[in-house]
Amino acid sequence: MAEAFVLEVQERTKSGTNAAKQVRKQGLVPAVIYGHGEPTASLSVSGDALNKAIRRGVRIFDVKLGSVTQKTLLRDVQWDPLGHDLLHADFYRVRADEKITLEIKVELRGTAPGVTVGGGVLVQQVHSLSVECLIINIPESIRVNIGELQLDQAIHVKELTLPEGVVVKNDPDAIIVQVSQKVIEEVAAPVAALPGAADSSEPEVIGRVKGEDEEGEEEKEKKDKK
Repeated sequence: MAEAFVLEVQERTKSGTNAAKQVRKQGLVPAVIYGHGEPTASLSVSGDALNKAIRRGVRIFDVKLGSVTQKTLLRDVQWDPLGHDLLHADFYRVRADEKITLEIKVELRGTAPGVTVGGGVLVQQVHSLSVECLIINIPESIRVNIGELQLDQAIHVKELTLPEGVVVKNDPDAIIVQVSQKVIEEVAAPVAALPGAADSSEPEVIGRVKGEDEEGEEEKEKKDKK
C-alpha cells in the first residue's frame, strides 16, 4: 500500500515565469492543487522534501497549508532537461474512500529457471499496468514472481496475484513476461567463384578498349587506301 507523506506548503500569490524563478532560488518548487470542484490554489513546496518523497516512490501526500490538511495524489511533476531539479508539481485532491485509475509499475521478482537452466532469454513486454483501486489501497508496484518460469512459458495479466481491492484494466490475455528461445543468426558462407568466371570485385568497364590487333587493322586499312 502506498504511504501518505505529510508535506507542508505555502500559498503562492504571484504567478508567471519570473515569479517561478524567484521561488526556485529559495529552494522551493512551484506547485498547484486542484480537483473536487474546489478552486485551484498556487503553492510552493520544499524542493528537498518533495524530491526525497518522490525518490521513495510516494504517491499520496497530505498537503498541509496552515491548519488545513488535504489528502492529494501527485498527478504530475516536471523536471529540468537533465532530470536533476524539480520545476513544478501538480497535486490532485482525493478522498480516502475514492476509487481512481492510475498506472503502476511492474516489478519482476526472482530468477527464471528457463534462463539460467534452459538458456532462454527473458522478455518483459509490459512494464506498467492500469489499475483501479481506493486511494488507501494504491500499491507501490505490481510484483510478478518469475521463479518458476520455464523456457517457452509466459505470465499473463489474468494470472497475476493482485493486492486486495486492486483491479487491473489491461487485456487479461496480455503477456507480462516470457522466456523465449535464443535466436541464433547463421552467417552465410562466401560463394566460391566458378572457374573462368569474372571477378565481381573488378569494376565494370563500359565501352570497348582497343587492343594491339585492332590498332594493327587500322594501320593496314590506311596503307591500302594509299
